[in-house]
Amino acid sequence: MSFSAVRQHCLQLLWRSPLSTRGDDSSLVGDRLRHCWQRAGCGQHHSGSGGLWVSNACLPDQQGIVDVSRSIGVADSGNRLGAPKSRTVPRRKAASMGHSSAAGVEERETAGTENDLLIVGAGTLGSLVGQLWQKSFPHSRVVGQTNTTNSHDRLRSMGIEPVTKAEAKADEKFPFIIFCAPPSQSEDYVAEVRAAASRWSGTGSLLFTSSSAVFDVPDGGLCHEDAPVIAKGVSPRVDRLLNAEEAVLSVGGNVVRLAGLYSLKRGPQVFWMNKGPVDQRPDYAFNVIHYEDAADLCIVIMQKTTRGRVFVGCDGSPVTTQALMDAVLRAGAVEGEFGGFVRKEGPAGKRMQNDTTREFLGWKPKYPSSISYIEGSLKVAR
Repeated sequence: MSFSAVRQHCLQLLWRSPLSTRGDDSSLVGDRLRHCWQRAGCGQHHSGSGGLWVSNACLPDQQGIVDVSRSIGVADSGNRLGAPKSRTVPRRKAASMGHSSAAGVEERETAGTENDLLIVGAGTLGSLVGQLWQKSFPHSRVVGQTNTTNSHDRLRSMGIEPVTKAEAKADEKFPFIIFCAPPSQSEDYVAEVRAAASRWSGTGSLLFTSSSAVFDVPDGGLCHEDAPVIAKGVSPRVDRLLNAEEAVLSVGGNVVRLAGLYSLKRGPQVFWMNKGPVDQRPDYAFNVIHYEDAADLCIVIMQKTTRGRVFVGCDGSPVTTQALMDAVLRAGAVEGEFGGFVRKEGPAGKRMQNDTTREFLGWKPKYPSSISYIEGSLKVAR
């Protein structure tokens, strides 16, 4: 890789990471590295440590650093010599969730970083993950894979590079992949999850968004990360989810089992409002998580180096179906005429909590109560 190419890549990215050496002759190697990088206009001394700091844009791929290192007698092929190839970069903040132009998408595509993200199923949750990811990593490339082109203009307006499943390159690897597509949009769901997992580079993180519906908890019982799941063969839908989870966990990916997703204008309350009489108990224990909290949780999980772990996403404040709809009706948040819950018997639901997930990740929801969120929205509207 020529130094002119190195310099060109340096100008594409602004963030920096440390380049260190190891071994008995580290001082000599460091001097030679410093000389090479400074000739390319990339390196500079870091006053705090005395080491050399190099823009990661100087390292557009693994092969580039291998070639440069070999030319001066260094064998390590990682971005940081002497460090693991995989590392999690701390969050970075941007001024806003940017609505980048198509040119901005193209620029990120040509630049490429170790924080590039592939979203399989760039719907409501997936596109929100993409926006928040760009806020944390403004120079990353974010690709949103969909079944059709219907949402591609919307994705471009968010700075997300859209691609259909048919157009996706099976041999193109990504350090970060999140699978958000629901089973209902796939003829062979597990095969599609495996296909997505095969595009993971093995660095960064692979995350599958599953459902809390897989848990097998007695009526009204407490449900947490270690609760049992429904046995295979009982429900084809649950079987698809569990098989997909296994496909991801087997390659070192992670799983997050999400409760019902909602916002003011999306979620079960909207469905119930327009359904007429609802075949559900009014005292059914219902669990939700706001779309923004679910997206934030996914990002926090992906930034962890953990492998093969199952997390739970919920707000930790179970409500009855009737209490939720009462709040919606008071707020006037959804148009329509609610037909009420008409079932008298049947399952009573479960009460979800995710204390283990919160403690492990150091995470908590922005909206800890769906009723408080809906009622708060009413106050803002007034």
